[in-house]
Amino acid sequence: MNSDAQPSRMFGAFRNHRPALIGLIWISLLAMVAIAGPFIRPDTSPHANTQNLDQALLEPGSTVALEDGTTMRHWLGTDRYGRDVLSRLMAGSAISLGVGLSAVLISLLIGILLGAWAGYRGGCVDAFVSWWVQVIWTLPTLLMVLAITLAFGKGLWQVFLAIGLTMWVDVARVVRGQFMSLREMEFIEAAQAIGYSDLRIMFRHMLPNALGPIIVIAAANFAAAILIESGLSFLGYGAQIPIPSWGNIVQEHYHLITGRHAWLAIAPGALIVSVVLAFTFIGDGLREWHGQQSL
Repeated sequence: MNSDAQPSRMFGAFRNHRPALIGLIWISLLAMVAIAGPFIRPDTSPHANTQNLDQALLEPGSTVALEDGTTMRHWLGTDRYGRDVLSRLMAGSAISLGVGLSAVLISLLIGILLGAWAGYRGGCVDAFVSWWVQVIWTLPTLLMVLAITLAFGKGLWQVFLAIGLTMWVDVARVVRGQFMSLREMEFIEAAQAIGYSDLRIMFRHMLPNALGPIIVIAAANFAAAILIESGLSFLGYGAQIPIPSWGNIVQEHYHLITGRHAWLAIAPGALIVSVVLAFTFIGDGLREWHGQQSL
């Protein structure tokens, strides 16, 4: 398979899969907001945490006068502490996407290493890794994340670690299966006959040919990581106030969901749903691309 043609074929599959293309555009926009947020959001203070109780629960589109004589428009209103809701959501995008990315990278690192070694070596190594994967697989993910978080304490890096340490099993299963198929192919036998080291064979010859399904599972894990982080933050075990996360923004305002300030809980909830749907669509597009590659 020509690896240079894979990116162009991937983008071609995305063009033919409209939901995946829309999802990719939406995630790209959110990523740009997360990166540029500190410079472009209305409240540029750390974590967008400027409080003014005199301006609490302002309606969306409200304009207020600042002490320096200028005005500030609250496009999505303010929360019960007078903080700009749009700024908090923009700051929260960096946290939610950052947690998802970090957790996926950790899960890829662990899953690829263990899955590759098990699939290539077989025997006792494969038996041990498969047993460990089954043990982790049988435990509820959220329960494990909560246990790890409680063991290491509350905070963002604990969330990164906890989610990453529970999501590697999906990656390991996929990589193991791919490597078990690849190790029987002629080009691998030729590399072994030449005398290449196991590490070179695994990571220079086998891994590039297994990237398709790994990318697909990474997209699914990204969506799952954001959902788990939002759930942890809602329960108080994720990002700690005043650091904004979409999950803890919902937690702060969910009691207003039936009142006239319902948007304070609906807006972050809608962002969580939109990101999960976007990664689901991206995963579908990647799965279609991988199917075309397999033909």
